[in-house]
Amino acid sequence: MKLKHARILIVEDSLTQALLLQDLLEENHYSVDVADDGERALSRLEDLHPDLVISDIIMPKMDGYELCRAIKADEKLKDIPVFLLTTLSEPDDIIKGLSCGASHFVTKPYDEASLVSSIQYILVNRDIRHRVQSEMGIEIFFSGQHHFINSDRIQILDLLFSSYENALRQKQKLEKTNKKLLKALDTIQTLKGFIPICSNCKKIRDDKGYWNSLETYIQEHSDAKFSHGICPDCTKKLYPELSDDLEEEK
Repeated sequence: MKLKHARILIVEDSLTQALLLQDLLEENHYSVDVADDGERALSRLEDLHPDLVISDIIMPKMDGYELCRAIKADEKLKDIPVFLLTTLSEPDDIIKGLSCGASHFVTKPYDEASLVSSIQYILVNRDIRHRVQSEMGIEIFFSGQHHFINSDRIQILDLLFSSYENALRQKQKLEKTNKKLLKALDTIQTLKGFIPICSNCKKIRDDKGYWNSLETYIQEHSDAKFSHGICPDCTKKLYPELSDDLEEEK
C-alpha cells in the first residue's frame, strides 16, 4: 500500500474540527471521508474499508470507544487501525483504549506534524502487524474495576508509546508556560517608568496619590526585603563620638 493512496475515515461530530483535520490530511495526500457520529461511521465502514479511522471519543449515539470495539469485533474490519481523539485527562483513558483495541491516542489540541508522523508510522508498519500475530489475553484490576485486555502485543506497544509521547508533549507545553509565567512575574516585580519622589524626605507617591516611605513602596511593589543598618556618613552625622572611636581603632 502506498501512503499517498491511503484512505482515512474521520469520525467527528464537530464540523469545524472535522474540516480542519480533513484539510490537514488532504494536504498530506490522503484520501479522506467524514462521518459525524459512530453509528454512521460503522454503517459506512464495510463499503469504504479505510486504511485508518480517526475518531473523536465524546460523540452522541455511539462514542469512540464503542465504535472502536465494534470495529475490532468485526472479522472484516478488525485489522483497521483506530486513532482516538482525546484529552487524555485520566489514567482510565489508557485502559479503555487498550480494552477496545485502539492503536493510538491523539491528544487535543493535537500537534499537526506529530499526528501526520504517527499516521505514517501506523500505515507503514501495518503489513508487519498482519505477519506477526501474537494475541494475548489478561485480566487486570485497575482503578477499582476489573478489565480484560485482549490485544496483540504490537497494538499495546503502539498505544502505550503514543500515550507516553502525548504525556511528554503536554509536559513540555507546561514547562514552556511556566517559563513564560516566571518571566512575566519578574517583569511585574521590576519597578519601571517614572516614579514621583520627594526631593527632601524621599517619600514616593503611589498610583492612588498617597505618599509612602521608600521602604514601604518597594516592599509593596516587589519581593525585596529589608535588613536595617547605618552607613558611615550617617554614623558621622548622628553619632560623631562613635565615629571618632571607630577611626581611632583603625
